[in-house]
Amino acid sequence: MHRAMTVDSTKSRPRLLGMLNYLDGKYQHDIARDARQGLAASQKYIPCKYFYDARGSKLFEDICRLPEYYVTRTELSILKEIAPGIMGTFTHKDLVELGSGANQKIRILLDAAGESNRATIRYIPVDISESAVIEASEDLLERYPGLRILGVVADFTYQLDVVPTERPLMFCFLGSTIGNMSEDESISFLHSVSENMKPADRLLVGFDMVKSRRTMEAAYNDSRGVTAEFNKNVLEVLNNELNANFDPSHFDHLAFFNEANSRIEVHLRANRDVSVRLESIDMEVEFKQGETIHTENSRKFTSKSIEDMANHAGLYLQNWYTDPNGWFSLVVMGLNPLITPQML
Repeated sequence: MHRAMTVDSTKSRPRLLGMLNYLDGKYQHDIARDARQGLAASQKYIPCKYFYDARGSKLFEDICRLPEYYVTRTELSILKEIAPGIMGTFTHKDLVELGSGANQKIRILLDAAGESNRATIRYIPVDISESAVIEASEDLLERYPGLRILGVVADFTYQLDVVPTERPLMFCFLGSTIGNMSEDESISFLHSVSENMKPADRLLVGFDMVKSRRTMEAAYNDSRGVTAEFNKNVLEVLNNELNANFDPSHFDHLAFFNEANSRIEVHLRANRDVSVRLESIDMEVEFKQGETIHTENSRKFTSKSIEDMANHAGLYLQNWYTDPNGWFSLVVMGLNPLITPQML
């Protein structure tokens, strides 16, 4: 169940409706379970959602400003162009951002809505990081004093049903975060979104498209080493949350394009034989030199793979927007009226 947080509604936060925390006490259970399963697997792994503690979120913001990381600036350029058309008639609706993190992109949409339209909008950020939701909400309320915000701390990969749906809404799933999921996971996720949509609702999704290997691999191997630091930070998360004794210097950042699976794979590779103790879950893990922990996938898409996913999830592609190079796509999806839930 969730706990409702009472949020100060005075001064600079006059329209913050509150915050619902559906992970209260659950995060610790989930990270313990996922670490035990992942580090006991033949190919060790840690789910990438655990990158995003306060430090990890800050490091990711730094990554988004790197010259090699084309993803964010390309998506922003498209979003700035299309926002007026999307938000010009967006009134008396909910704007639901899945994986909210920093609010740079949502500000573009809110700016485009205009002051009178914004007064009718409720913004609902959904993120596993309570601090990210709070910080994003406070920043937006300072920028838009009349905006109403309902923060939701939840894992949208399996808790989408907690999002209020009593008003018309648009889900926003930006940054090609969908690329962190496998094909089956992404179809299942899109299907869960469609199950929470009404015919007038929409879903705005960002997709990083397939391009040259050199461009893609450079984006995940920046010359300043910020991505490497971000990758290693997940070990610090395990140290903090599970009383582990990982030494990040014992692991090297590794990122490469797996052409067969059309994805960037991100790993941490042991640079020596390593023994690690995770005290909170009473677990010892041994690493041979060269052995890796798989920390993230970032799938790259084609127009066909996007259309196929949407079809399997009971959605149709209403509008498709891209940059001149075709490096990134923003796609507006709606419920496919020809497909019923029983057909999926």
